[in-house]
Amino acid sequence: MLEQLVAEFSRPMNLPFGVVMLRLAVALVLGGLIGWEREVRHRAAGLRTHMLITLAAACFALVALELVDFQNVNVDQQRTDPLRLIEAVTAGVAFLAAGSIVINQGNVRGITTGASMWLCGAIGLCCGTGDLRLAMLATVMALVVLYLVRALVTPIARDEGSAD
Repeated sequence: MLEQLVAEFSRPMNLPFGVVMLRLAVALVLGGLIGWEREVRHRAAGLRTHMLITLAAACFALVALELVDFQNVNVDQQRTDPLRLIEAVTAGVAFLAAGSIVINQGNVRGITTGASMWLCGAIGLCCGTGDLRLAMLATVMALVVLYLVRALVTPIARDEGSAD
């Protein structure tokens, strides 16, 4: 009985454990980079939230890869569609991101944080499926948008505001 229980939870993974660890670790780091920017800006969704989103998305991607490559199922009975995973992660993260957007007396706050959360879902999927270069490129581009574009736009917005 105990052997059956142990066997149930020790199904061999198709990917080497080191590869799985690397993908999850990269997801955490990349989500953390974007989350750090949100954290220092004192946004509701910061470091931990973004790290958890990328980790969850990477984990879902890894599970999908494992299910697609599952050998012990009759091929006629197996119905896997990796695109469903992307839809599910996108919808789930979009739900979280929408919750970060607040409209109060015509002022809208949290849209950038919501967008960064949504992007972290995509970055996590990239990490989970092994496309680490795309994940890193998206992270660098996001940081450029969050830091550089803000640094360029903020002085212009101040100048326009003082002209009134």
